[in-house]
Amino acid sequence: MKKPKNPAARQYYRAFYQGNRLRFVLALVLITLNFPANLIGSWLLGEVIDVVAAGDLPWLWRTLTFTALFVAVELLISAAMYWAKSSFVYKALAQYKALAFKNISEKSISAFSRENTGRYISILTNDAASVEENYLKRSFLLIHYILLFFGTLFMMFWYSPVLTVATILLSAMPLAASLLMGKELAVREKTVSDKNEGFVSQLKDLLSGFTVIKSFKAERETGQIFDTSNQDLESHKCRRYWWECLLTAVSGFCSNILQFGIFFLGAYLAIRGDITAGTMLIFVNLCNFVIMPINIVPQYWASRKAAAALIEKLAEVTEENAGRTGEAIAPALNDAIVLDNVTFGYDAEQPVLEDVSLRLEAGKKYALVGASGSGKSTLLNLLMGAHDGYSGSISIDGKELRDVDPNSLYDLISLIGQSVFLFDDTIRRNITMFRDFPVEQVDMAVCRSGLKPLMEQRGEDYRCGENGMGLSGGERQRVSIARCLLRGTPVLLLDEATAALDNQTAFAVTDAILHLDGLTRLVVTHRLEEALLEQYDEIIVLRGGRVCERDTYRGLMERKGYFYSLYNVTNE
Repeated sequence: MKKPKNPAARQYYRAFYQGNRLRFVLALVLITLNFPANLIGSWLLGEVIDVVAAGDLPWLWRTLTFTALFVAVELLISAAMYWAKSSFVYKALAQYKALAFKNISEKSISAFSRENTGRYISILTNDAASVEENYLKRSFLLIHYILLFFGTLFMMFWYSPVLTVATILLSAMPLAASLLMGKELAVREKTVSDKNEGFVSQLKDLLSGFTVIKSFKAERETGQIFDTSNQDLESHKCRRYWWECLLTAVSGFCSNILQFGIFFLGAYLAIRGDITAGTMLIFVNLCNFVIMPINIVPQYWASRKAAAALIEKLAEVTEENAGRTGEAIAPALNDAIVLDNVTFGYDAEQPVLEDVSLRLEAGKKYALVGASGSGKSTLLNLLMGAHDGYSGSISIDGKELRDVDPNSLYDLISLIGQSVFLFDDTIRRNITMFRDFPVEQVDMAVCRSGLKPLMEQRGEDYRCGENGMGLSGGERQRVSIARCLLRGTPVLLLDEATAALDNQTAFAVTDAILHLDGLTRLVVTHRLEEALLEQYDEIIVLRGGRVCERDTYRGLMERKGYFYSLYNVTNE
């Protein structure tokens, strides 16, 4: 195996052979035993011709007996070889894709949010199919054809050194054609992969925006976008296919020259009596086993290199934006989360948050309120480690957030957002996120999230559909809340988590969350209800990305500032 250009690619090559080496070695042994079958078949053909010329019946019966035995043994070896090859290939590919998905899933939220998921879909489908066909399967075929080529030359030399030398000389032309054109084929294969990645991303984007497209009657315009991307991909696939066909045609032309050249030279030597008619026929047949490797090996080698480039590409993509590694923190908040003069903007020249300083003490309840666009959701995303490009500092029990390992951060903090994603699976598995929890814990999360009536009506095995299409918006939100309650991280962030619920259910869910013991809660809400607001230890008011007020509900109402106005407007 050639050393990969990107060291990160080594793990993917190793994934092919992990727990799979025995199958690989067995396949190689069986290939070595199988390839002489072609040569023996040619020898038998020559033997039959010479038997006919000699008119020797005992010789004919001996040849027939050997042929029957040969066919039976060859069938057994071939069956075992194909089993070993297929068993190796599919386990290798499964482990390759599993490693890729593992590396993708280990990225932090910050890293993944900067990437296009369409390219991952392309890598794990189209590129994986190319790796399967062109790298894994064709590696075995390359070994077979290389063994066949040198075995054929040895057999030829045994019968006639003169015809063997002629074969080698005439082979130069098809070999040169295959090598030269094979390089261009590898380039075109890589281009098709890149174009397919762009096409998948475009298609994913259009299908995700289907509702918007229909609402704005933009079918014609988006159809043009699809057509442009589709035609660009298919035109490059056509160029690759045309080059493959041209390479086949050129190789066929060169192969005809080789075969006819050996045929007429063999006929001349047979007429002179230097070789028998059977030997001439053996050589003509063996020419196929010289031509095939010459035509196929350069093509397969080029395809294998193109597939190897896709493996390198996967390594680069999964390594790119891999996210920071930092100090692991305990899943407990002992003191406080402190923001000190934090300024952040998606565009550096337009900050969303400016000079925000807050102290969120362990075990306390905080409400974060403000008008739309004031930076509430952005603040929660910063606390989840979604962005590193802020100035100032965010510390958790004295440790700067930028220096914290993201995986340990997610053990400390959970976020219930406005948008909810559900898997096409059962309600229960969407709540537990495919893990095992005690029944009592699941039932508690179901009750506190207001999901109990739904579970009683439809059952915990009811399938939610693609992205929860089988549930209403409020039901999807309850599932999201139940997830976080079941996970039970010490810090809980809620970003308008009850926005899709009716007033009565929203009140009950929020009240249940506020009565949980031992949690630090930061709740972004637009529901300014006195009975709930009085339960918060502090209400933080954002205006234009700045903290303009912070106090208890009573303190803010007595002050009659911005919060007072906001409260009155909301409750008119």
